[in-house]
Order: sequence, then structure tokens, then C-alpha cells
Amino acid sequence: MDWARQINVKNPAEIALMREAGRVNALALAAVRELIEPGVTTADLNAAAEEVLRKHGAYSPFYHYGRPPFPASICASVNEELVHGIPGNRKLKEGDIISVDCGAVVEGYVGDASFTAGIGELSSTARKLLEVTEKALYIAIEKMRVGNHTGDVSAAIQQFVEGRGFHVTREYTGHGVGRQMHEGPQVPNYGKPGTGVPLEAGMTIALEPMVLVGTHRTRVLPNRWTVVSADGSLTAHFEHSIAVTEGEPLILTVL
Repeated sequence: MDWARQINVKNPAEIALMREAGRVNALALAAVRELIEPGVTTADLNAAAEEVLRKHGAYSPFYHYGRPPFPASICASVNEELVHGIPGNRKLKEGDIISVDCGAVVEGYVGDASFTAGIGELSSTARKLLEVTEKALYIAIEKMRVGNHTGDVSAAIQQFVEGRGFHVTREYTGHGVGRQMHEGPQVPNYGKPGTGVPLEAGMTIALEPMVLVGTHRTRVLPNRWTVVSADGSLTAHFEHSIAVTEGEPLILTVL
């Protein structure tokens, strides 16, 4: 697949619509974050996000996406689950970490973001993992400037994460976002500076560092969705949708 052909540069009106989708998405994630505590199920988190989306006339692009159709509006991935965890009856417990990925479609445009949070007292490794993964996201955002390439963004993530003793996934990437949840270009979490697609004003890309403690290798569970670390070690995932402008990068998925 030639992702470069699917790059859709947005005009200011389209970016304004994406900003509204991002705002609604941020509200849904905030509602989920407030609910996270021991004893809460991942299905409870999904219901909280869906309530916010309905209130604002939005819906999740995740629901019924792909084959087999994804059965929920958020991805809720716990501990060794890197991405695409399916919400269900699993109860959160003290010491867990959970990645929540949510999308919102407003007037045909998509906002896509995620965070990873800890439940109660965390191990030192888990705390460091969350700090490094979130910091990698903001380092990547700073590279989202006219004149840079996607490889500059990818390399910044890889260098920061691996420099702190963790690993970045090879199989799953950031991506363009807009009228479709997945547009071009792909933005891996590893790469070489100066390579890839040149960034230009109006590009909108979901950056999502996905970081693993013990290995970069992953496997997919029999449900054909949930991706876990191959060695069962902890994982984390942070994401924002970003617009490239003539000046500072614009984070679309904030309140």
C-alpha cells in the first residue's frame, strides 16, 4: 500500500472541524480517566466514553472497524496489552496500568488520542515507562514542523525511548488522520532523520509512541485484535492528533 498517495492536506476550515472532533474526544477521555480506579471494569470505561460521544452528537470510528469488526468504542489495554484491547468484564486492580485509546467523529472528521494511566501505587518500572512514553510523544510533536520529514519525528521517538532502556514497536505506527481514521503518511516509532515524507502545513497526523519494557516484539491474541508484548512485559501508549502549521504544531485533541 502506498500511503503517500493517501495524504490529504487540510484547509483551515477542515482543521477547525478536526479541532472540534479532537475536543469532543478529549472530553470522552477525561470522563474515562476520572472513572479509573480499582474494581472498575474496562466495559465501564467504554460506557463512560460512549455517553460523552452521544451527548455531543459524535460517534467512535473504532466501533465495527476492521475484520473481525471491533466490538467497542474505545480500546482498553492493560499491562502487557500494547494496543487494541477489547473492553469487557476485566476489573482494574491496584498496580495495573491501562492504555485507553478513543476516537470521535464530528461532522465527518476524526479525532484520535490515547493515554496510559496507573491504578494506585505503581512499580518504579511502570512509573518510568509512563513518564518516558508520554515525554516521547511531546518530543515527537515538537518535530511536526514544515521543513522536517516524517523520519525526523520517528527518529526522535526512537532515540529518546531507546536511550532510556525501553523498546519501540516495529509493527504499529502513527498515521495521517482526517476524514478517515487512517490516512497517509505512516509515521513509525523508529526511523532515520531526513527520510520519509516532507511535512507541510495542513497535514494532520496522529502520533502514537508505543513503548515496551522487555522487547520490541509483539503478538496478537486469539481475539485477532489485542496486541501484547511477546515476553509479557509492561507496555504503554500515548497519542495526540497534530496539525502541521506554518508555525507551532497544533495539538487537535485537547480541551
